[in-house]
Amino acid sequence: MFFADSYQHFFRPLTGKYREQVVECLRLLYERLYTAKADYGESLTREQILETFAEALTRAPQLDSDGGAEPEGRFRNLREQSVWVLNILVEFGWLEKLVDSATLTVSYPFSRRGRLLTQPMVELNSTRVRTRHRNTRNTLNALEAFASRGEVYDLIDAWEYSERIVADFTDMIAELEERKRELVREVEAQILIQQATDEFFSFMESRFQPDLAIRLSADSVEKHRDSITRVITLIRRKDNAKKAEWERRLRQQLPELHVETQSILWLMLDTIEDRMRRACEVKLPALRHALHGFTKRAEIIIRQLSYLQSTSEGAFTDLCKDLGESPQRDQLLSALGDQLSAFQLRLFDPRQAVLWQRNRRQPVNTLVEDDVPMTDDGQREVVLQQLLDQAFNFNSSDLRNYLATALGRGQRVNSRDLPLRDARDLLAMSHALEAAAVSQDGSGPFVQVTFTGEKASNDYFAEFDEYSLELKGEQKEE
Repeated sequence: MFFADSYQHFFRPLTGKYREQVVECLRLLYERLYTAKADYGESLTREQILETFAEALTRAPQLDSDGGAEPEGRFRNLREQSVWVLNILVEFGWLEKLVDSATLTVSYPFSRRGRLLTQPMVELNSTRVRTRHRNTRNTLNALEAFASRGEVYDLIDAWEYSERIVADFTDMIAELEERKRELVREVEAQILIQQATDEFFSFMESRFQPDLAIRLSADSVEKHRDSITRVITLIRRKDNAKKAEWERRLRQQLPELHVETQSILWLMLDTIEDRMRRACEVKLPALRHALHGFTKRAEIIIRQLSYLQSTSEGAFTDLCKDLGESPQRDQLLSALGDQLSAFQLRLFDPRQAVLWQRNRRQPVNTLVEDDVPMTDDGQREVVLQQLLDQAFNFNSSDLRNYLATALGRGQRVNSRDLPLRDARDLLAMSHALEAAAVSQDGSGPFVQVTFTGEKASNDYFAEFDEYSLELKGEQKEE
């Protein structure tokens, strides 16, 4: 259990109006003990810890009371409050009180739980650059070392590094979303354009360039994915005796992963491949989308603030001020209303506003396939399709020939008397009215079409309008 023995109320120091000050004390003490500021030759004494706490209490603000038991103005000075913070951290398990039996000196190191839970608080506000983007390369290097030397610890390191790849992507996406919300909150709080711009460019310089840019370019998981897959394939092709020895040593080192009829070696290699696939196909596109959303939101906000700031003292403001002070304000507004009476405001339909996204190009299959001979059924289908296409193919030349045959030696023919010898004649009859347009080319005789006003029918049409087709002489140019 986590909340057991002295840890039953482990998080009580982080409640109440002094919670921010206690967190700052933990951060500063952690830096004095475990970072570059630490002096590993000696442990901090009680007085040194109280001085550290006094410095932290001066930095951190005192928050509003949440109804706790601490009254206002409880401590007379910083030393008294530092002693109180030290006592509650020891009481609730964040620090331990150790007494040297030889020198009778007292030291206050972090407990294991206190150190592990204080580390995220320190890293949350840390300004130093963390090389989290190297986990992909570390995975590749550890796998190559395992393939060359056969040390199972290298494989375990690669397995752990691959787990951090996905976790780092998740943390970065969450950080971008938080930065976007903070930027919106700053604008809502009416922060000046210069401050909002400084926050954006500060993030781009301190986080994007040293970490995100490398993650998306030099250390891109897409860049190293093929190399990692190649090394894993090489490991799987090793001699069976070596793989059996690796499996035995892995079961000794990781007994919690041992399951009957399942290889730990194969499980770790498959897991690394699956994590790389998820990082490339899921997390990396999500990170690019989050970065695009953050920069787009920042661009929109900064552009809007710049416009508002540039127009806040412009001619439009002066004109509105003069109009408000003018004694003829009502007459001017009435005249303006008459001029705008015909004005129509039309808004875009939100459903028609679609944000287009760039589609990924579909891969082209360049594989050369063998020529498969066509079957008899396939050939029959091709011939039938060609015959059907030719049966309904009708052009102007066919209309001319049909019309010439229908007129014979005469000059006039009625549409009800047009010959119907076969299916093509039936199609020509249905297009007979086009004969007039086809023959109107100005180079010879033409056909004049006249509507008789009557209806006719035959074996194929229940009813159709009756026309008179008459062949005329040469068309004269006007």
